[in-house]
Parts: sequence; structure tokens; C-alpha cells
Amino acid sequence: MPPAWPERLWIVRHGQSAGNVAADLAEAAKASRIAIDMRDADVPLSTLGMTQAAALGGWFGGLTAPPEVVLVSPFLRARQTAEAIAGSIDACHLASDERLREREFGILDRLTRSGVAALHPDQAAALTMLGKFYHRPPGGESWTDVILRLRALLDTVGLHHSGQRIVIVAHQVVVLCLRYILESLDEAAILAIDRAGDVANCSVTEYDFIGDDSGRSRPRLLRYNEVPAAAPVTTAADKPVAAG
Repeated sequence: MPPAWPERLWIVRHGQSAGNVAADLAEAAKASRIAIDMRDADVPLSTLGMTQAAALGGWFGGLTAPPEVVLVSPFLRARQTAEAIAGSIDACHLASDERLREREFGILDRLTRSGVAALHPDQAAALTMLGKFYHRPPGGESWTDVILRLRALLDTVGLHHSGQRIVIVAHQVVVLCLRYILESLDEAAILAIDRAGDVANCSVTEYDFIGDDSGRSRPRLLRYNEVPAAAPVTTAADKPVAAG
């Protein structure tokens, strides 16, 4: 049976979080650890992140054919972003799905690059040998692990949301791994996209779905990592701000 697709799919990275700010500060200071005293799942948006999310919600709300469903990671920063989007659209359904959660970093959680090298040199060596696509830190996930759960998620989207307009709100690696699946990319291609630059906070990646000569439909990338012109505040780079 041909795959069932939404009418339109937008994929959004959450707004700037307190964790993004803390990570930037830790890297700049060459610290080993990121100064966050809560679970990753509970890290909120920063003040700037809340403003970014509100601006993006206004952009979605102004579309002629806005989203009908918002699917979101259960992590707080993603939920806050999704609520700003859904709250700007009449009759938009918001649902959480744990398969959209952030990649799990295991024993490397809250460590900077220099922290991994200093505290877990064996893992730094394994990462260098295997690459980030396949390296799985103890207690954590590789990119391929994330891809497996996202394949299952897309099956659910096809089953329950075929023909609808869907927004997914999640995390940087999730955005990249969804591109990998939807565009049938290989490891080299998705890592080249990753090296080209971070997925911006509150940026939009968008697909429609078109028929081919066999009568099957396939995803077509319309935009990637784009900040809508109507939401200019989202162009602000990560920088130290008070947590929201």
C-alpha cells in the first residue's frame, strides 16, 4: 500500500532555551559541564525563546491554510513553543508524542565538548572513530536510534493524520533525522547538512507531497531552516539572556 502523507508538514525547532544559553556560556568559558540544575525534559524557554515562539505562532496563525494539528515533544521547551503556535490558530489540536523527544545523551548529558574529552576520553575516541551518526554513549542514543523511533512516528502520522496540515515541534537532531527519512538521505548527506550550520531556534522546515509517475506521492522539501520574514525576532542568534 502506498504511504499516506499529510497535505502539508512543517517541522520546527523549539525556541531558544535556558539550556541553549547555559551551553553557549559553558563552551565560551571552556568549562567541562553545562550549568543546568534540572532534568533536560524540564528546561524552559529563555525570555528570548518565549518571544521567538510568540512571533512564530503569529506567522502560522496568519497563513491562509494554517496547521490543523501540532505534534510536539514532551520536553518543556518544545511544549512551550507548540502552545504558542497552537494558541494562535483556531481549532488547532495539540498532542504530545514521546518519540519526538530530544536525543538522549546518557553519561555525556550536560557535558561540553571539552568536558567529554576530559572526563570520558574513551567516549571521545569512540565518537571520533564511529562518527556522531552511529556513536551511542552509554545510557544514550545514536542518531540511528532516534531515526528508528521517528520512522514509527511517521507511520502514526500517516495512519491518523493523512491529508491534514501538521506541525511537528521538536529538537535539532529530530529535525535533521526527519529530513534523513523524508528525503531518503544517506549518512554523508545528512552530516553535510549538519556541518553547514545549526538548525536555528524557531526555524521552519516545510514539505508538501506530490505524485510521481507511478501514482505514489513523495515528500518535496519547500524550505529548510528558514525564519519566516513575518517573525523577524526569530533571527536573533543564541546569546546570554535570563531564563524564561
